[in-house]
Amino acid sequence: MDTPKPKYDLVLIGGGIMSATLGTIVHQLEPNLKVAIFERLDDVAKESSDAWNNAGTGHSAFCELNYTPEQKDGSIDIKKAEKIAEQFEISKQFWSYLIDKGLISNPKDFINSCPHMSFVFGENDVEYLRKRHAAMTQSHLFEGMKFSDNHTQLQEWVPLIMRKRSAQDKLAATKMDLGTDVNFGALTKKLFNHLQEDSSVEVFTYHEVKDVSLQDDGEWRLKVKDRKNLHTQEVDARFVFIGAGGYALPLLDSSDIEESQGYGGFPVSGQWLVTKNPELIAQHKVKAYTQATVDAPPMSVPHLDLRIIDGQEALLFGPFAGFSTKFLKEGSYLDLPESVNFKNIKSLFGAWWHNLPLTRYLIQQVAMTKSQRLAHLRDFIKDAKEEDWELKVAGQRVQVIKKDAKDGGKLEFGTEVVVNKNGTIASLLGASPGASTSVYAMLDVLERCFPDRMHEGGKWIAKIKEMIPSYGVSLATDKNLTEKVRDFSKNKLELNY
Repeated sequence: MDTPKPKYDLVLIGGGIMSATLGTIVHQLEPNLKVAIFERLDDVAKESSDAWNNAGTGHSAFCELNYTPEQKDGSIDIKKAEKIAEQFEISKQFWSYLIDKGLISNPKDFINSCPHMSFVFGENDVEYLRKRHAAMTQSHLFEGMKFSDNHTQLQEWVPLIMRKRSAQDKLAATKMDLGTDVNFGALTKKLFNHLQEDSSVEVFTYHEVKDVSLQDDGEWRLKVKDRKNLHTQEVDARFVFIGAGGYALPLLDSSDIEESQGYGGFPVSGQWLVTKNPELIAQHKVKAYTQATVDAPPMSVPHLDLRIIDGQEALLFGPFAGFSTKFLKEGSYLDLPESVNFKNIKSLFGAWWHNLPLTRYLIQQVAMTKSQRLAHLRDFIKDAKEEDWELKVAGQRVQVIKKDAKDGGKLEFGTEVVVNKNGTIASLLGASPGASTSVYAMLDVLERCFPDRMHEGGKWIAKIKEMIPSYGVSLATDKNLTEKVRDFSKNKLELNY
């Protein structure tokens, strides 16, 4: 379909994993709804969802230490880790349903088993990891997590990291075999291919939504630019979802909804060191995360990961943070200055003032040479050689800045859904854990925008529970259900843990 129709039931802005997920869920619930999806680039999944623009970690809190903070009394808080683990199980259930019904195929194209490890250095962090393991294994969500500070065991788990280590080095790791590597770009394309098989769903690439405004009849009018033919037209919609990555912020601002006031964005880019040397890959078949350095944002936690992209294995190390005023990798350098307005300037200034150490950290990261980045890699791989590794630019993220009564503005590192009071427009802002929890996030959108259809007895609830058997139940409190959904996912997604 070359030209959009003048009116749709649902418009999704952005061709990434979020729009693909929401579109697929809604299409299962209401197959006859007229849906349009607009993507400004020449194909879907080319920004944050692209395989090389994210770490590909199926975020389950198995290895990410920032989800398990140590409290002042020395105890480890695992509540956030349990929530993240539950949310990724929701994603796996939905993907398994799609495989089971033949709506998508070949799960190994987008998900593969890959153990998740936390690996720490030094006596203090070893003790923290020991306490973290003890706390987490009290929950059945983390049953099977192994801990070791024994060099012989660590050599078996991660021979590449253990090369040339001194016997006196204080090291420890946890290992969770249920971990996964996910190619969100491949998954996104599978979902869009499925949607495009139906005449009620239309996907328009090279089409950029420039403005969203509310009409007197309660519907939304979108100005849509055909970037290929340099033509602009207006499209009306009963419901709009803005899943446009960094560009979600200016589009949300253009809507003038009360709930958007005070939001700002702080763009952070990233780079990876990547190797495809088979000798190195053979010695590292896991994702290994460690502690973030002081003042580093959570998205900059160092990790050395196995990646499986289009059937090819590689190792990835990073991320190294960077700064650009672009809100998207294929964006404009004017994105950040043009996003500043009277509604958010107080939030932006407050967040900047209270995050000066982060600013210094980003400046240092941007100024790093490849040799300096390799020096960080050698914390993991003692004898890393420069010729084995190439620098690859990762995706662009926009961290959320929101109003804060005390500080003026506060920098958030999570994912946030913004919905207007009528439930007719929703937007996803922020980054991590992002794609891994896309199904949970989109169910949140539906719950807040269509509560009458999503509550118990609503017209959608039976289908939701068919797609996601754990919907409405906390897996953290139901061991039998956890085992049941994990067994189903393991089978349908062809995981081999």
